[in-house]
Amino acid sequence: MKRLILILLFLNAFLVSCKQETKQLKIDSQNEKSIESRIKTLQVKDIDSSQFPKLLKYEGFIKNAVRWKDKLGDNIVITTETGNYRSEKFQHEYDESGDAELFGYHFLVKNGRVIQTWKVYDYIDDCPVDIVASFVKNSFEITDLNNNGIAEIWLMYKIICHGDVSPSEMKIIMYEGKQKFAMRGENKVQTGIDDSGEKLFEGGNYKFDAAFEKSPKVFKDFALNLWNKNTIY
Repeated sequence: MKRLILILLFLNAFLVSCKQETKQLKIDSQNEKSIESRIKTLQVKDIDSSQFPKLLKYEGFIKNAVRWKDKLGDNIVITTETGNYRSEKFQHEYDESGDAELFGYHFLVKNGRVIQTWKVYDYIDDCPVDIVASFVKNSFEITDLNNNGIAEIWLMYKIICHGDVSPSEMKIIMYEGKQKFAMRGENKVQTGIDDSGEKLFEGGNYKFDAAFEKSPKVFKDFALNLWNKNTIY
């Protein structure tokens, strides 16, 4: 009889857990659909260098280039990377070392003039081992999450110089107009397996800057969703 009661209690707890998990999955799914619907409110078009205004200048090789109109006007955003090379910008201690840079640019086109409103720049220099300075694949987004008619521009990238399996420095930089928001931390890498067969990870921590901490909840939620989707790779 006691054994039957224990079995029934276990089954009840299992069913409650399943219902809670199903409910959470539905909530997560609804949140993702809500985010997707807000992303689609802007008419953002992919462009290439042949469609750039003549006076627009940038460095590196293009990764993303888009154009749209909002309350600020006619917007162009470009992200670029140099890849691993040896630059005269930096001093080098090692004969075999390399450098890598990445850039993000926002321009407004007004009356034929090209105005650069902000620039994101980061790099690794004089690295004698494996070097990474690159945007995270499929993380570039243009949104209007707070529906104020001004786009939010999301850039996510990683940088590191290492010769082992260790976390990369990872950042999300978001701009709304000229206001910058930053989320900084590390990606998560698998370092092994414990005695019970569970995977062991290192990294994954993050921190919002003051601007993000004071920002609307929808901004922080979107940033966390983007971070969690790309933490392990």
